[in-house]
Amino acid sequence: MPTSSISDILRQPKVGDTVTVKGWVRTFRSNRFIALNDGSCQGNLQAVVDFEAFPEALLKRVTTGASLSITGELVASQGAGQTVEIAVQKLEVLGDCPTDSYPLQPKRHSLEFLREIAHLRMRTNTFGAVMRVRHAAAFAVHQFFNDQGFFYLNTPIITASDAEGAGELFRVTTLPADGAPKKEDGTTDFSEDFFEKPTNLTVSGQLEGELGAMALGKIYTFGPTFRAENSNTTRHLSEFWMIEPEMAFFDLHDNMELAEAFCKHIIKYVLTNCQEDLAFLDQRLEQEEKSKPQDQRSGQGLIEKLQFVLDNPFVRCTYTEAIDILKDSKPNKKGQFKYPIEEWGADLQSEHERFLVEKHFKSPVILFDYPAKIKAFYMRLNEDGKTVRAMDVLFPGIGEIVGGSQREERYDVLVEKMQAVGIEPEHLEWYLDTRKFGTCVHSGFGLGFERMVQFVTGMGNIRDVIPFPRTPGNAEF
Repeated sequence: MPTSSISDILRQPKVGDTVTVKGWVRTFRSNRFIALNDGSCQGNLQAVVDFEAFPEALLKRVTTGASLSITGELVASQGAGQTVEIAVQKLEVLGDCPTDSYPLQPKRHSLEFLREIAHLRMRTNTFGAVMRVRHAAAFAVHQFFNDQGFFYLNTPIITASDAEGAGELFRVTTLPADGAPKKEDGTTDFSEDFFEKPTNLTVSGQLEGELGAMALGKIYTFGPTFRAENSNTTRHLSEFWMIEPEMAFFDLHDNMELAEAFCKHIIKYVLTNCQEDLAFLDQRLEQEEKSKPQDQRSGQGLIEKLQFVLDNPFVRCTYTEAIDILKDSKPNKKGQFKYPIEEWGADLQSEHERFLVEKHFKSPVILFDYPAKIKAFYMRLNEDGKTVRAMDVLFPGIGEIVGGSQREERYDVLVEKMQAVGIEPEHLEWYLDTRKFGTCVHSGFGLGFERMVQFVTGMGNIRDVIPFPRTPGNAEF
């Protein structure tokens, strides 16, 4: 008999049907009631066993974590908590799970403990919900861009360029760790390396994405990126997934419009298709908020916060206007900001971004026209000579979630900006060629996928929204 998924059974229960389900035991009560979960949904299917009809030795093997195959008739449930249950006719233990060593017993576990057993944590209610929401959000990404006429472009993971110019790179080499060949001047001789030059894992697919946009019109990338930044925080990962659209003939205004529509599409899709998981995560967040001091609580539930972003147009605000607002704000005047705002040119921190969104505008915000000195070389210089056409999308509870800009399309200006930050133009000749051969106004942005998943799940630590987090000192599994 074909196996039925528990999600299908619970969504469209057909009393009287004989079904076969396979999954893992969550609990086994009174030698009679099995709560079975197959990962397809948040809910468990209750299977009722007539213990007199099955060998005692078999029932002893029905432990938390064991995998089972159950065949039986769907019947209307007599108890609370479910509409149907399965009257067990056939029970097979597919995989035993010894209770004395299985770390996921039916009790509450801390997120810190679950990170240590990341290979098993997806079996819990919380991480099952997070991973299903993550899947839905990823599907929504591809759906949005496909419907908007974009082409999915696979940019290289191994590259010789550092798109951000930050230098926080993971080197890729086949040279021996000890005794690497040297030149006469004592530096490493990369001509003997696999690629015959220094290479690294990509920090961004943007530069290559621009090449695609200058031929295909509108492209997007969605792939892993890597930063060797020694940051042990709740907001940083060493390996994370980035979504980077690039669009020919789009100016900064077009870029902002697209970013807002994109963010809202993901949130709307998750709200529509992950109601059960979001309800669970909403309840989980509510319990977590109760343990915080009153002044640190968000004031909005998870679903309420998602609906808030959907319902409100994103406010457009220049960096200069934002600085004036922050300088005159009570937290700044009373010394409550960790990083006080004293003058134009300051690099805004998460606390400033959240103040603008949550306290001042009470709406998602898109800041634009940032000082050139705090932004990347490829951003289009404004006519004032001191700001660039950069934009950041700010969300409640998280701060920046999207960063982008209109790209500098003028060859001479781009070369000058590269030289100013120490990038040799000949190293990026392929990038500069797009400014020599049919240049045009073009724009793009990047969205860190884990940060979006963090927002739509309400999880406080970014390590809890990726299956196997990579952070300083941690490359397990």
